Amino acid sequence: MIHGAPPCRRGTGLPHYGPVDVTRLMLPPSLRPGSDRPAGPPDPSRVLRHDALLAVVLALVDVAFALGLPDEGRRPTAFGWALLLLAHVPMAWRRTAPLASFLGVVACVAPYHAMDFHHTAPLAVSLVGLFTVAMTGRPRRSVLIGVGVIGLMLTVKFSKGMAEGAEALRVAGWIVAVLLLGVYARVHRQYLASIVERAERAERTREEEARRRVAEERLRVARDLHDLLAHSITLVGVQTSVAAHVLNADPDRLDRAAVARALDDIADTCRSARGELRATLEVLRASPDESRGPLPGLDGVPELLAAARTAGAVVTAVLDPPQVPPAVGAAAYRIVQEALTNAVRHGGPDVSVRVEIGAGQGELRVTVQDDGVGTAPPAGGGGFGLVGMRERARSVLGTLEAGPRDEGGFRVAARIPVPGGPAAHRPTEEPR
Repeated sequence: MIHGAPPCRRGTGLPHYGPVDVTRLMLPPSLRPGSDRPAGPPDPSRVLRHDALLAVVLALVDVAFALGLPDEGRRPTAFGWALLLLAHVPMAWRRTAPLASFLGVVACVAPYHAMDFHHTAPLAVSLVGLFTVAMTGRPRRSVLIGVGVIGLMLTVKFSKGMAEGAEALRVAGWIVAVLLLGVYARVHRQYLASIVERAERAERTREEEARRRVAEERLRVARDLHDLLAHSITLVGVQTSVAAHVLNADPDRLDRAAVARALDDIADTCRSARGELRATLEVLRASPDESRGPLPGLDGVPELLAAARTAGAVVTAVLDPPQVPPAVGAAAYRIVQEALTNAVRHGGPDVSVRVEIGAGQGELRVTVQDDGVGTAPPAGGGGFGLVGMRERARSVLGTLEAGPRDEGGFRVAARIPVPGGPAAHRPTEEPR
């Protein structure tokens, strides 16, 4: 089929071509360096225009071969020129219908060679057609087409003599090289496509991870705000009731010291809540460089106990605070805070609360129980206190049990694993 070869560089025996940008040849248009086109299926009209322009360029190259290169074939007649130029028309659809386009080239080039016209002239269109078929199809199809083209060419050439057959073997090497280059281009393009797909998948994974972290942070902030506001507002409400009771009990003998003490307690609670609220809302600031306050920990539990006593509860505590990670300490702090808030809110007047914090068998144990006679906190819908405590425990791989006691009151018990096991300390019992 292809009976000519490009001219050789003098003294080397190697074909001489101009410089070729192989990288741009292998890459699809949307991935070529310097391209600002988005990745995706190309525009069919754009592809058709580009391939038609390539067909015109190939026609000019092959005409130049026919006019300027020496060849054993005869100069094309008008019919030969018509076949040569007509062979370039199917190249306008080389990417739209690669195999049909190549067969159209073969249908024009075969009679052209059979009439012994200039054999080197259709070289460019034939090589580009072979390359396109190899690049767009499976390797099996490329092998079948290569075997068919080479077999037909060798059969025709060897029928004319051994010299013609030897020349055909040299040309067969070029056919194999073009087919291999097309297969390589196809594999390389698939490789690039897989890289782009992996990059897009990684980008989607990063976006999903970012959204997940944002959702977790929002949930954490919501839990912190719930624990903080519920605790502070409950204490303020109780302390306000105490002040109102003192004012209304005996206006003639007003206990100014008790009223002042209750108002001071309200002010202290508000200041503490304001500082903790500011630290909690630091995560919502626009600047990521702003530092957040330290997480509340087990060292803040005595302040919670003091606030509960101020609200009128009788609190007994056995504290054996071990060294735990900040996340574990913050979870335990919030559990104690919410449990004390529920005890003050639902336990009734003069409720007795016992708080125990200790270490045992590689875990931190937190227990808060009361003997309240009021209504128990809602276990189903309507409140988020118990749900929040369970989420706190689960966030550090712990468990939490909460429910009414048989002898009356309510009990909250949390068990949180500690890596390496917390070191035991001598327990300290706080007085009532």
